[in-house]
Amino acid sequence: MKIIITGSLGHIGKPLAEELVQKGHAVTVISSKPDRQSAIEMLGATAAIGSLEDVDFLASTFTDADAVFAMIPPNYAEPDQVAYYRRIGSNYARAIKNSGVSHVVHLSSYGAHLAKGTGFILGSYHTESILNELSDVAVTHLRPGYFYYNLYSLVDMIKEQGIMGAIYGGDDKLVMVAPSDIAAVAAEELSTQAAGRNIRYVASDDRTASEVAHVIGAAIGKPNLQWLTFSQDQVKDALTKSGMPAPLVANFVELGASIHSGALREDYDLHKPAVMGNVKLEEFAKEFAAAFQEA
Repeated sequence: MKIIITGSLGHIGKPLAEELVQKGHAVTVISSKPDRQSAIEMLGATAAIGSLEDVDFLASTFTDADAVFAMIPPNYAEPDQVAYYRRIGSNYARAIKNSGVSHVVHLSSYGAHLAKGTGFILGSYHTESILNELSDVAVTHLRPGYFYYNLYSLVDMIKEQGIMGAIYGGDDKLVMVAPSDIAAVAAEELSTQAAGRNIRYVASDDRTASEVAHVIGAAIGKPNLQWLTFSQDQVKDALTKSGMPAPLVANFVELGASIHSGALREDYDLHKPAVMGNVKLEEFAKEFAAAFQEA
């Protein structure tokens, strides 16, 4: 099969490209950075260098493809995150329509069933809606949980304050996922015939924040590490004082509140994956410990 991967060689794109090439597919990886071309080609894939803002480039690259993996790379330089997602999502939809692609696997997010109150995730809700408008195209939305690597943002807090903390914490449950597990599911979906509209949740482990702190703490030599719950005002003030632009602060606070309330995972709990991913929290904790020691 001829398969197109967007998102360059990121946390998901690289293992996804490697697996698809290994299985004998003809893989093209889209990247906006010319200096990524050699790395892409070393994997045995074809590099397509261009911008996700260029619909003609996307349509040309998608032409004759059997399937497209569509993801929207994070871009925190964008002042309006939801507008950014809608714009790139619309570009994908136009390119898919113009190229005649009939099978799309879209990287969405858990919480994308909600039309409000989820911060950044609202962008995934809108992108799903945009892609669902395509006719004669099979669309599968992958909804992964909380990325393990988001925990790296707490390294400084642990070192400086001896705690983990966020708007969510304590007994709040975190459905977590490793990029490699997302890549494995994406590879499966891209190489499988599909029809209509499909949603598939992707998760590696499901633990409370306190359990996360216990496992991470044990791995870094801090067995009494706790994950505290902060108020929205506390987090808002801290992020604002750090120099983060107000729109981003609002998104982070809203997202955190939806994790704390459980709203973000409501639909996940109704449609849990039959099989969880391979990377459990204890395995990720080893990676976290290595990064913690180097920080």
